[in-house]
Amino acid sequence: MTMQAQIEQARQALVEVEPRPNVMATLGAAALAATAAVLLAGVMILGPGVAIEDQPVPVSASA
Repeated sequence: MTMQAQIEQARQALVEVEPRPNVMATLGAAALAATAAVLLAGVMILGPGVAIEDQPVPVSASA
């Protein structure tokens, strides 16, 4: 391999390829941001003093 061919090969290896924009990744990021905004708005509306407790399911004593 000649010196010129090696230099051309090295130049091609150093060329940065611009990534193509991914539409699905953009939509996914927007959906994640929207979900986070809705959840944070819910926390702000409920406030820090609200506690949601699970009640045990009543079981009838029929045996």
